[in-house]
Amino acid sequence: MRCPYCRHPDSRVVDSREAEDGQIIRRRRACQACTRRFTTVEEAVLAVVKRSGVTEPFSREKIIAGVRKACQGRPVDDDAIALLAQRVEETVRARGAAEIPSHEVGLAILGPLRELDEVAYLRFASVYRSFESLEDFEREIQALRAAKQNEDGGGDPAHNGRVGTAKS
Repeated sequence: MRCPYCRHPDSRVVDSREAEDGQIIRRRRACQACTRRFTTVEEAVLAVVKRSGVTEPFSREKIIAGVRKACQGRPVDDDAIALLAQRVEETVRARGAAEIPSHEVGLAILGPLRELDEVAYLRFASVYRSFESLEDFEREIQALRAAKQNEDGGGDPAHNGRVGTAKS
């Protein structure tokens, strides 16, 4: 690492510390020539590969903007959207790849968004999955209902939780 004071090309690491849950490493360095100290910050860059093949840096702000659009007019506050974006970033970074397809970022958004707000989820999914007809919406709504029934303990609500009862 080049010294910012004397421009000498070599420095020695004096101390290293992780920040932001290991996403950033702060290093305290000492110049070999002038002995002055300085700090560097290293961050692992995560690249997103778009459908066109173009690569761009991962952006939590882009996730927030897309989710905010889907949540427009819904009772979802900015803190919940920011937490969702953080969760998505953690999920994507946990895969350990330097590059990730944009499709996988979208998939990582869908789960937490469904938990946050079903209407916003449908809006996002309709754009992300390119819904073209009412049948696409109906299919997705049926999948939401089935998932909700499974979460609530399953079964047919008409049975009121009773299975196999018959009147004689």
